[in-house]
Amino acid sequence: MSETKIKNMEEFAAVSGISRPTVSKYFHDPQSVRVSTRNRIEAALERYDYRPNIYAMNQNRKLTKSIGIVVPFLGDPFFAEIARNLEQRCITAGYHPTLFSSHGQPVLETHILDNLLSLKPAGVLMAPLGRNSNKDAIKKFCAQVPTVLFDSDIQDVGLAFIGSDNPQFSMHIVDYLCRTGSAPCFFEMKNPSNPNANKRRQGYLRAMKQLGHEPHVVSVEGSGWDFEEIGRQGGHAALVTNQFITDTVLCSNDRLAIGLLTACYETGIRVGRQKGSAIRIAGQDDHPFSRFTCPPLTTIAQDYDAISRKAVDTLFAAVDGADEARKTTLFDGKLIMRDSA
Repeated sequence: MSETKIKNMEEFAAVSGISRPTVSKYFHDPQSVRVSTRNRIEAALERYDYRPNIYAMNQNRKLTKSIGIVVPFLGDPFFAEIARNLEQRCITAGYHPTLFSSHGQPVLETHILDNLLSLKPAGVLMAPLGRNSNKDAIKKFCAQVPTVLFDSDIQDVGLAFIGSDNPQFSMHIVDYLCRTGSAPCFFEMKNPSNPNANKRRQGYLRAMKQLGHEPHVVSVEGSGWDFEEIGRQGGHAALVTNQFITDTVLCSNDRLAIGLLTACYETGIRVGRQKGSAIRIAGQDDHPFSRFTCPPLTTIAQDYDAISRKAVDTLFAAVDGADEARKTTLFDGKLIMRDSA
């Protein structure tokens, strides 16, 4: 192996003694060049340990100005809001975003990636399903198209992961709830669709331990993305059987909390921090509708603006040729105090 460091395809062509167009042709399709030429190129690759920047090659091929945005479920207002932020930033930068929803289906998620390949996008911003995703398919896609993951991470896949510090969310709001009243129970789905739910449970357990309280988790049945109805039905069952051992409940996300608020209303239980209220309820995410519930929902807010800005900036830097090691960037949540807790 040569000690000479090759920085780009032009330098590789020069040291290997093969024309730049022929080298480029080989990288696009090795079978498109003569066997003798292919052997020379591959010997030079071995000698100089050179690997082309796939993303820069794509730019040289004058790909479209399209940007793919992939989310797990567009019917979820959180993903609708973050997608809106991403779309606006892409448009402002002169790109043409196209939005896709995998509807919680791993097969559809993979199919979307296959379709995107045929569109030759400049890059992709993707919130994968997480543990249900076809990780090999996503990894293969990310090796061909500049891709930044957000919301849900897949280790060592894509250019970067941009998201929220979910354990911090739970720890921050647990501290607030304990300082202002009784220690909270944790209300969650037994089999959550979004893998961030497990990180939030761990944050809750850690915070309760640090604060000297015994944790109490109430896990309800349900699957899919119909969180409000799952929270309503599971809330009814938990209330009837006295599963909430304190008068404070922290929900895994705002949509479950909205369902629990409905269950309390339907059973005549008053929610809030005012005198005469029987229970406090808090959520996580600052769902776009959380300030319009009755009472308005106390929650921990995701930083939509910071996440979308960092994700877009990271992607466009790679599209422009920046070559950086994969990074994870997590943003803290902000406590939003409202009347429910």
